[in-house]
Amino acid sequence: MSDEASELKFLSTSEKGEVSALLLRPSRASHLLVLGHGAGADMRHASMQAIAESAADASIATFRYNFPFMEQGRAQVDAKDTCTATIRAAVGTARAMAPDLPLLAGGHSFGGRMTSTAAAESPLPAVKGIVLFSFPLHPPDRPDTKRAEHLSAVTVPLLFLSGTRDKLAHLDLLEPVVEKLGSRATLHLLDTADHSYKILKRTRKSHESVFDEMAGVLSVWAASFP
Repeated sequence: MSDEASELKFLSTSEKGEVSALLLRPSRASHLLVLGHGAGADMRHASMQAIAESAADASIATFRYNFPFMEQGRAQVDAKDTCTATIRAAVGTARAMAPDLPLLAGGHSFGGRMTSTAAAESPLPAVKGIVLFSFPLHPPDRPDTKRAEHLSAVTVPLLFLSGTRDKLAHLDLLEPVVEKLGSRATLHLLDTADHSYKILKRTRKSHESVFDEMAGVLSVWAASFP
């Protein structure tokens, strides 16, 4: 991966101030994915970087950004309204920086859930699809589907990229949730991967990295939105 990410800042909300972002655009980018991080790791975390670099290798540009709580070094996540406002600001900034690219939005775990929440409240301008990396359907050891209730209000296609060992998304709950959403929802299961994409090397059937696998699936899925 030879491309370098461009660093910038944008205003999240008037109250919370500016947050950092990274734009990684490969030379032959076909789409731009606005990518939010999880509750415990910022946009520079190794997993976020691996998602962005693998996406770039598959000709998908990414716009990674921090939520205010992470930008300011706070452990407590921001209120929902702050998160959704930040997502809308990130989408607007990304759109202005690459107006020629079809726009996607999503994120890992918390970032993905907040993105789908924002889209359920009101469509994200110009966003053609939502990508959910390890959607956190429920807390560990507390199986439930309440976190998925808002998904029925999302009006654009949804792509779920979920590990078969994800303790925050038991398959016996996640699969019916996705099925209920109908043809606009796609679930791709990552063999032996957990919530953080750690795999069981001895039993995983594919030798391809989880991140390359996700990027390939994302690229094919995104091709439906020219």
